[in-house]
Amino acid sequence: MEQSEILRRAKEYVAEEKDERFRKEVEELIEKEDWKELEDRFYQTLEFGTGGLRGIMGGGTNRMNTLEINKATQGLANYVIKAFPEKAKKGELSAVVAYDSRKNSDVFAEATARIFAANGIKAYLFTGLRPTPELSFAIRELKAQTGVVVTASHNPPQYNGYKAYWDNGAQVIEPHDVGIIEEVNKVKEVKTVSKDEAVKSGKIVLIDKEIDEKFWAMCKNQLFRPELIKEKASSVKIVYTPLHGTGAMHVEKVLGDLGLKVITVPEQREPDGAFPTVEKPNPEEAPALKMAVALGEKEKADCVMATDPDADRFGTAFPGKDGKFVLVSGNQMGAMLCEYVMLCREEFGKMPSHPACIRSIVTSPFADAICRKYGVRLCECLTGFKWIAAVEDDFEKDSSSQYVFGFEESYGYKIEREVMDKDGVSAAAMCAEMTLYWASKGKSILEHLDDMYMEYGYFEDRSISQYFPGVSGKDVMAGIMTKLRTEGLKTLGGKKVNTIRDIQESVSFNPSNPSDKKPVDLPKSNVLQFFLEGGTIVSARPSGTEPKIKFYVNSRTNVNEATAEGLAAAKKESAALCDKIEAEIKAILAQA
Repeated sequence: MEQSEILRRAKEYVAEEKDERFRKEVEELIEKEDWKELEDRFYQTLEFGTGGLRGIMGGGTNRMNTLEINKATQGLANYVIKAFPEKAKKGELSAVVAYDSRKNSDVFAEATARIFAANGIKAYLFTGLRPTPELSFAIRELKAQTGVVVTASHNPPQYNGYKAYWDNGAQVIEPHDVGIIEEVNKVKEVKTVSKDEAVKSGKIVLIDKEIDEKFWAMCKNQLFRPELIKEKASSVKIVYTPLHGTGAMHVEKVLGDLGLKVITVPEQREPDGAFPTVEKPNPEEAPALKMAVALGEKEKADCVMATDPDADRFGTAFPGKDGKFVLVSGNQMGAMLCEYVMLCREEFGKMPSHPACIRSIVTSPFADAICRKYGVRLCECLTGFKWIAAVEDDFEKDSSSQYVFGFEESYGYKIEREVMDKDGVSAAAMCAEMTLYWASKGKSILEHLDDMYMEYGYFEDRSISQYFPGVSGKDVMAGIMTKLRTEGLKTLGGKKVNTIRDIQESVSFNPSNPSDKKPVDLPKSNVLQFFLEGGTIVSARPSGTEPKIKFYVNSRTNVNEATAEGLAAAKKESAALCDKIEAEIKAILAQA
């Protein structure tokens, strides 16, 4: 990009930005003529991805700051007014606003509420930080038309984000996300009002315990075996970490009410946007659980639990026979919760007439085998929990199926119907009950997982990611996907590719006969999937919220003998195949 164009954009931003902190950052960069940094901040404007807006905080159009929040909210307000004209005419529009522990989250949330209020949309604003699932719950409970949570989920501390929700309590999808962006791009003036004035006039309504209490009750109402919990709770010890986020208040309350002993990692209990004890507050990654696992081993706990800063993701670890804790992946926990929910529904006569489970296309097909056993329909959707919510919405509209469970590999689970996003709080409660249930049968969670492998086959899942930041990052990722589309892959790990599924082009085909294309009934998305002989699936997908491309490997290996030795042999065979595939993928990325 030409320096003159960068300077024009930077000066335009300085003239518009009312927040002195962010404005000064850009003014100083202009003064120093730091063209490299200025280009990174202004070569693009943040766009809605799979999770709304997300980016590094700072001054610039390619940064999260008050100006970008203001424009996004004004655009969202304009779109909501057009989408609900009758309610707008009657002054009945409302929105819910929540925020997590990240730096500037409270500032961004208040700015959002003030803009809604100034546009005639009543804003229900939480008085303190709250988790994302509670935001989704509150939208439905308060019958609001939209909602926003200010969070960057599990990203490093320099990030923040803005997730927009619709009246069903789910994140916006097409056509709403496209429509909102169109409105954002047309914004010339942002309406706002002071918080005090808006509160006094009733245009901002502060909320807290009246929603908290209903949310806690809802989480506990999902459980199947309250008597078992009451009987056995005192014998179970749980170590928990909220990773400096929003989870402690809710997880401690819900599990505590059940009588469970919860020991929260003291160094990570208090909200802190700097996340001082972890590089990334991501329960998917082992380093984030290091302190919790150490405390779990010291306390001889039965389970280690973790939620990310906005408490929608849920991670776990369980002690092996040697007392050392083993991390459980999102795919593994999803499969176990899926099986447990179905087992309980069948046992207690709560299985609906047309039950359905939903998983994302890059999530392990482990759940598929479980669904077949219980006669449950398995539905696939795009990556991102908003797509699970979209499929569930379709169920409600045509009554074709009844939702019983949904999950994705990135540590997201949804048991309830009252929340239309992943929920780490209700997942923690159900995981605690499941742990007690299998303990009552003489099995640890890890022992039961091995039993599942011997029944359904051994599933191994891996992900390989590479970041491509900066101006050229998008082009590099686009080049990788184009090369995979045009040249294809005939084999991976020595296994023949039987089918290629191109979600962007809405087709699947056998690479040996590419002209014979079959339609794919999924919304368009830049994802390629390679189905190998033997059942392994390899997927390639650029992230919608981060400058990275991610490959997913989902492998299934038969366990020929239902013994420890038979399972060990299956694990060895699977690891060898996954190692080969991973090496080939890394070679592809190295050439980019």
